[in-house]
Amino acid sequence: MKRQKYHYGDHPSQWGELFLPETPAARNGRPPSPRGVVVVIHGGYWRSQYGAELGEPLAKDLAAHGIVAWNLEYRRAGNGGGWPRTFEDILAGIDKLREVAGEHDLDLNRVVALGHPAGGHLAVWAAGRERLAGLGAADADRQVARNLNGEAVHLTGVVSQSGLLNLAQAEWADLSNGAVSNFLGGSAERYPKRHKYADPMSAVPLTIPVYAVHGLDDDTVPVTQSEAYATAARAAGAPVQVVKVPGDHFSLIDPKTPSYRKCRELVQELLQL
Repeated sequence: MKRQKYHYGDHPSQWGELFLPETPAARNGRPPSPRGVVVVIHGGYWRSQYGAELGEPLAKDLAAHGIVAWNLEYRRAGNGGGWPRTFEDILAGIDKLREVAGEHDLDLNRVVALGHPAGGHLAVWAAGRERLAGLGAADADRQVARNLNGEAVHLTGVVSQSGLLNLAQAEWADLSNGAVSNFLGGSAERYPKRHKYADPMSAVPLTIPVYAVHGLDDDTVPVTQSEAYATAARAAGAPVQVVKVPGDHFSLIDPKTPSYRKCRELVQELLQL
């Protein structure tokens, strides 16, 4: 396994690290096919005290199983992130893969995101980037700088791990002591368009497959976050499945658990491995 770190901006939190499995040997004189990649987006309720170290064990495990992993760091609330910078960083960090794809023989037609639980929110939100301008939140849309020149890298699937997929519900429930309002710089009452723009519920239906994985004993993010999103998405014709697995909130990011191994299997399925 090899590791290589790249920066996609000047801020200390604007970086990602590629975890690269050994390149398969050439067969019959032909070079190996380009490899798909999984973008690992860590959680922590978007707060700055939680960083990419949460995603590193997953990236290592994925690479150990032959999958290229891009462990993505980003600005969070408390270190220059929140609205709109976190959103800009997620898109820019994913787009960085286009710059490094040639060097590492990456297949940008197979880019899957794996995110836990704020990371699940950001992964599903990023998967809807083509719909952002049409959400009826033009003021919010103008505040999020992103590639609009055809250079964007588009996700082809998402595995959400106890994702925060219904921000309105999460704010109403005051999850993690006002995490949603803290992240977005104020309440939905004060910034309704911003909240609408940031909520994955607004962008259904997506055209790519989404697996909403949730631990049966998760007492940090209620399973209704996955269920509400899946219900709305399926009603609109989107290919979304809720996958309930044994364990608590953190078992989903522990490579030793069956719950995490199920997430890895779903990533492999989405990458067509």
